[in-house]
Amino acid sequence: MNRNFLSERISDAAGLLTGKHTVRCPYPGCKVSVRYRHVTPDEAKRLTNLATDHTRH
Repeated sequence: MNRNFLSERISDAAGLLTGKHTVRCPYPGCKVSVRYRHVTPDEAKRLTNLATDHTRH
């Protein structure tokens, strides 16, 4: 496990403690992520779709 990956996961965990959700692109090598807090379920779905659809970024 590389250091950058570990620091990203620690940041994600810390964000969860403050109510933030982080969604990352599953495409290998893609660094896109979206972090959100206090959004409607529809907006959360839209942001999740944006982050996970590699063709959109």
